[in-house]
Amino acid sequence: MPRPPKRRRPLVAIVADNRGTETTDLMIPQAILARSGLADVVVVAPQSGDIALMPALTIAAQQTLDAFDRAHPDGADYVIVPAFHHDDDRGPVVDWLRRQAGSRAIVVGICEGAKVLGRAGLLDGRKATTHWYAADSLRSAYPTMRWTPQRRYVIDGGVVTTTGVTASLPVSLALVEAIGGAAAARALADSIGIADYGDTHPGEHYRLDAGRIWRIVANGAAVWRHETAGIPAGDGIDGIALALTADAWSRTFRSQAIAIGAASSVVTREGLHLRLADQTDRRKPDWIIRLDDDLPSARHLDRTLAAISSRYGDDTADLVALQLEYPWPDGLGDMR
Repeated sequence: MPRPPKRRRPLVAIVADNRGTETTDLMIPQAILARSGLADVVVVAPQSGDIALMPALTIAAQQTLDAFDRAHPDGADYVIVPAFHHDDDRGPVVDWLRRQAGSRAIVVGICEGAKVLGRAGLLDGRKATTHWYAADSLRSAYPTMRWTPQRRYVIDGGVVTTTGVTASLPVSLALVEAIGGAAAARALADSIGIADYGDTHPGEHYRLDAGRIWRIVANGAAVWRHETAGIPAGDGIDGIALALTADAWSRTFRSQAIAIGAASSVVTREGLHLRLADQTDRRKPDWIIRLDDDLPSARHLDRTLAAISSRYGDDTADLVALQLEYPWPDGLGDMR
C-alpha cells in the first residue's frame, strides 16, 4: 500500500449507502480485516438503521457519517468503498469521501465503487481499474484516468481500485499485509482457503456474449420457476461464507437467497448485525442451504457455483461467475 497509516492500530471505515450496497464488496473486507485483529473496523452510512445489501441480505449500520466525524475528527486511516446501487453525482457520501481523502486516508474502491471515487474526483490522472462491465463507462466519464488492465487491484498514491466483486478477497488480504506484514496475511489467506492474493488478472476473459445474454433472458423469463433459498443463520455465522453463498445464489436470475432463523437479527462472527428475513408465505424458502463449518470460508463460493451448476446448469453457474468476475471453474486457489 502507498503509505503507512496514521495510527499504530489503523482505523478502517467501510462506507455504505443505506439504499443499496453490494453484498460481497462490503462483507468480505469487513470480515477479513476484523478477523485479522490488526485494525478497528466500522461500517458507516449516511443514516442509522438498516443497509440494504444487493443482491441479498440486510445489515445494520454501525455508525453514521456524522457520528464517525465527531468521534474521529482526524479521519480514518483506510476508507473502503463498495459498489453502490444509486449513482448520485453529489450527496453525503461523496462529500464525506473527499474530506477523508483530504485528511490522508487511503481510499479503496471495490468493484464499481470506483464510480464513487470518480465522483469524488479521486480518479483524475490516476491509474485505476473496475468491474469489467463498468470499464468503458468509467473511462468515458473520467478521460484523464489511466486505465490499467490485467490487474486484480491497482494502487496509485493514496487510491486503490479493484476489478469485479470477488477482487474484494485479494485486496483485503493485501491490506492485511500492508498493516501487519506478509506472515499475518499469508496465515489468514491459508485459513480462509486462498493460495494467492496477488494482483495478476486476465481481465480479457470476462465479457457478455450472446450466449450469456440469452441465459439472462431465459432465466429471467421463467418467473414460475423462480425460487427462494433459505440460509439458516445464528449468532457467530461466518460472514465470508454467508456473503459468497447468498450473493452467488441471488445472481442466477432464477433464485434469491435470504438469511433465516428464529430471531429477527443475529451477529456474525465478525460483529455485523444481520437482519433475518420475515418468512411470510411469499418469502418462505423453497429449499435450505446450510453453510459447511468444516470448509474454509472462501471455498464456499466454489461449493455454491457447483451447486448452482447442478440445479440450473453450467451456463447459469458461468453467468454467476461472470458477474462476480471470478475464475470458475478454476477456483480461488490462484485467484486468476
